[in-house]
Amino acid sequence: MTLDRTDPEGSIAEAAKAYSNWGRWGADDVLGTLNFLDEAKRREAATLIRRGVSFSLAQSFDMDGPQKGWRRRTNPVHTMLDTGTDAALGLQGFPHGLGGADDVIAMPLQCSTQWDGLGHIFDHGKAWNGRDAAKTVTSEGDLVTGIEHMAPQVAGRGVLLDVGRTVGEDGELPDGFAITEEHLTATAGAQGVTVGRGDIVLVRTGQLARARRDGWGDYAGGAAPGLSFTTAGWLHGSEIAAIATDTWGFEVRPNEFDVAFQPLHQVAIPNIGLLIGEMWDLEALAADCAADGAYAFWLTAAPLPITGAVGSPINPIAVK
Repeated sequence: MTLDRTDPEGSIAEAAKAYSNWGRWGADDVLGTLNFLDEAKRREAATLIRRGVSFSLAQSFDMDGPQKGWRRRTNPVHTMLDTGTDAALGLQGFPHGLGGADDVIAMPLQCSTQWDGLGHIFDHGKAWNGRDAAKTVTSEGDLVTGIEHMAPQVAGRGVLLDVGRTVGEDGELPDGFAITEEHLTATAGAQGVTVGRGDIVLVRTGQLARARRDGWGDYAGGAAPGLSFTTAGWLHGSEIAAIATDTWGFEVRPNEFDVAFQPLHQVAIPNIGLLIGEMWDLEALAADCAADGAYAFWLTAAPLPITGAVGSPINPIAVK
């Protein structure tokens, strides 16, 4: 597809029209591309479990995360409600020496490893499937495509595309590196893995490894490697169910237009209906894949069924 740096409006409109999935699964659809992930794909994916080794792909949910307050996004705040100290001092009121601990967490749903729900991004006032954004997501939440609808769905064949190791230097892509369709297909070819209908694709750039080594810096919202706007056609045509990266914003930053903000989101979520994940920790999985040469695996990454939410924290588990 074309990309005119001076015309984000035109490029976005062209891509939205060319790659729209509106109506593909009916007027009432709430799953988008997760429709590609069916029972047959899950049965197929289950056969990928050979060794039984598992990997958590989540960052830690704690105060040491990358958030800096943009759009009121903060790191999780974990508070104890009951402690061992309370129990030892006899403050809890339980009989026969019983004591316990309880805790609470307060956090934006998209402050660490997470999914962007279908109600997260709009295109000119339109939500997924052409719905009126003002009537779809209100102060009461996403009334139609809340993340709870996806809770049973996100489990199947995961595929790691380690673009950082394949294309980058020392396993990492520099900030501002735009990952094109050619990079994605070259990585799949080098790894000997296919990508297709119903797959959950994980793209490793290596940026999280760099942030862990050098400090968070501008990881949250700053310059980053990521998918090029020109991959919109591949995201649509490959018929993948979902895609996630180890970066804050999924697409390359700065974005590829003179003046723009997350234009690929504007095409992918409300028009393609694509489930997008961000801030995934792919390091341990990537090291294992490089060691054994197997880049496809069973993956479960269910969002919390938070009614009306437009995103959700997750603890994805890959099993090989």
